[in-house]
Amino acid sequence: MTKPKQAIPIYKRVKQHILERIASGVWGPDEQIPTESELVEMFQASRMTINRAMRELTDEGFLSRTAGVGTFVADRRTHAHPLEIRNVAEDVRARGNRYHAVVAELTQVTADEQLAAQFGVLPGFKLFRSVLVHYENDIAIQLEDRYVNPVIAPDYLRNDFGETTPEEYLMDVAPLQSAEHVLRAVMPNSLSHRLLSVPTVEPCLLIVRRTWSSGIVASYAEICHPGSRYELSARFIPENRRGAVAQLKIVDGIGPRKNPTNR
Repeated sequence: MTKPKQAIPIYKRVKQHILERIASGVWGPDEQIPTESELVEMFQASRMTINRAMRELTDEGFLSRTAGVGTFVADRRTHAHPLEIRNVAEDVRARGNRYHAVVAELTQVTADEQLAAQFGVLPGFKLFRSVLVHYENDIAIQLEDRYVNPVIAPDYLRNDFGETTPEEYLMDVAPLQSAEHVLRAVMPNSLSHRLLSVPTVEPCLLIVRRTWSSGIVASYAEICHPGSRYELSARFIPENRRGAVAQLKIVDGIGPRKNPTNR
């Protein structure tokens, strides 16, 4: 027997309302949003419910609250994760080199339990998948295996990703709210070995990236770089020079090794 769908709690609807306006640019960084009293009237909800939504969004970093002044959209740009969201095509061309991509797969898949957990959906949910190899001067430098939520990007499969990178397309149709990165050194699996043409004994740099837009997970990607062709380099600048906890800002990002061993 199919269980009836549960109604979305009002506090979650309030959060979604606020996140959608931040994502669309209606409310920009440091802009004041409606008061709790105005939101109470708008949603016909209790002050406790509205307060919960505002408190959670503040804890998650989307809002900042100043007692006696109001609630504002947080400027998340100054608290960016040390791994920036970068467009590999632009990076390659900025170095004066040739860029092209080969699409190995572009299809719809069914989420298993592991993928469903990443997206916060039930197993069996339909996702889009793209597998691309990015090249610099005809050398494979990156394998991108990405899953995309069709709710966020319903036309994803209709794109020519030989011309436009998935990152560029998603940044256009699904404005980034936040991103989560995990960085690992791994040995190449069969897919990486085949598409990147790397020896099975050569370690790879793997970036696991999950992004959010409009309050939901937009994409989950595993981005693999051959260890001999890419490195992660950064220069960090402490913004707080008084000895307190310093925020760190990345200046440089992922790029090719200065003395690559092309295999």
